[in-house]
Amino acid sequence: MRPTFKVRFWSIQHKKSRRRPYGVRWVTEGQEHSEWFTLRVQADARRSDLMQAARRGEPFDVETGLPESEHKVRNARSLLQLVQEFVDHEWERAAPNTRRRFVDTMAVAVAAFVRPDRSAPDEHVLRRVLTTCLLPSNQRDRLLDDDQAAAARWIERASRPVAELADKLETERLLQALSRNLGGKTAASWTVRTRRGVLHHVLAHGVDAGYLVANPVTGTKFGADQGNTEVDPRVVLNPKQARQVLAAVTYARGRAHLYGFFATMYYAALRPSEVNRLREQDCKLPDSGWGELILEKSASRTNARYSDSGATWEVRNLKRRAQGAIRSVPIPPQLVAILREHIETFGTAEDGRLFRGKISGGPVNATVYTDAWDKARKIGLSPEQYASPLGMDPYDLRHAAVSTWLAAGVPAAEVAERAGHTVDVLLKVYARCLDGQRTASNSKIEDTLST
Repeated sequence: MRPTFKVRFWSIQHKKSRRRPYGVRWVTEGQEHSEWFTLRVQADARRSDLMQAARRGEPFDVETGLPESEHKVRNARSLLQLVQEFVDHEWERAAPNTRRRFVDTMAVAVAAFVRPDRSAPDEHVLRRVLTTCLLPSNQRDRLLDDDQAAAARWIERASRPVAELADKLETERLLQALSRNLGGKTAASWTVRTRRGVLHHVLAHGVDAGYLVANPVTGTKFGADQGNTEVDPRVVLNPKQARQVLAAVTYARGRAHLYGFFATMYYAALRPSEVNRLREQDCKLPDSGWGELILEKSASRTNARYSDSGATWEVRNLKRRAQGAIRSVPIPPQLVAILREHIETFGTAEDGRLFRGKISGGPVNATVYTDAWDKARKIGLSPEQYASPLGMDPYDLRHAAVSTWLAAGVPAAEVAERAGHTVDVLLKVYARCLDGQRTASNSKIEDTLST
């Protein structure tokens, strides 16, 4: 806004040739402005409003001719515009899956924070338009069909000014919307926490840009304490159970090549994305004794829409590690023997990766190893254990590994270094009891109390 106090008002002008014949005219620093109305009374009211703004001492914008208060309202950033600005700001440095998280979360928020309108598009169409063309930085020029184009125009008109989130009740309503999935079903607690975190970052950007005085999410309790980040102790396999299920992997037809995949998750506490990038040159596998894995990268699957190259797999830095940072993980003789046998039996990919999909040759898809793990659980566990949460997700092998190390008395700092976490995160998330460990602990306490 280029402000001025040099404002002159002219009398109402009447032109019969115009569809709206009554004109309000005024000048800001020599620049003429006009607005036309159907009725004389409408023009008189508008002229009166402008003159009252001038009498209150409001500056006028030279370019638009509007008083400062009106200029702010008309040019207020909508939530859609703020999100687009934020996504553009973060796009280049964000990983594809991070981009997807930003877009998916804020599509929910933008679709919810709109002016009431009976002509609103179907919620599914609106959400799809937001995630496929309006929010991703690399999809804005995409051609739309008629329904999508109409939905895009509607949300651009209906998206409410982000400044309205300064009202605590409006922020709470938006957080309430983020706690629901399409169809009204309550979202998982970790989804709610993630969405709240993304919204907080977006509105922090709005504060930095001057669209908000303070971040309204800060201090808002709704959605802040839902669920917890701790691992459910019921999912943690003890060493005997882990060995049973790992052995059962080889019984699933066509899945024997995944035995080493799961064993690496258990004995080295690697994430699936880290196992998928593990190469022969990253492994020190001596003839006897302990070996070592030197981790530098991981391989994560992503939607091609969010990838600069259009590829569905992305090689990236280790989680929360800088470019070029490595993590060294000592591995016990059991895993050394398993990996040596795996290489001898199945060989490696052209780039040296130990584990690859049978058809594509790329990293192993989550659907493949999840299905194989479910079949192995059914074989390796009792019916009661299979029906329980015990080791239900392949990622639970990592939880079991970390819990085993802690139960063995390995210092928390050493466990955190091997697992790729800070000590604080380790103790908050992974320090769980092994199945059957509580009985042993109770016995120790009972012996102490008896002395």
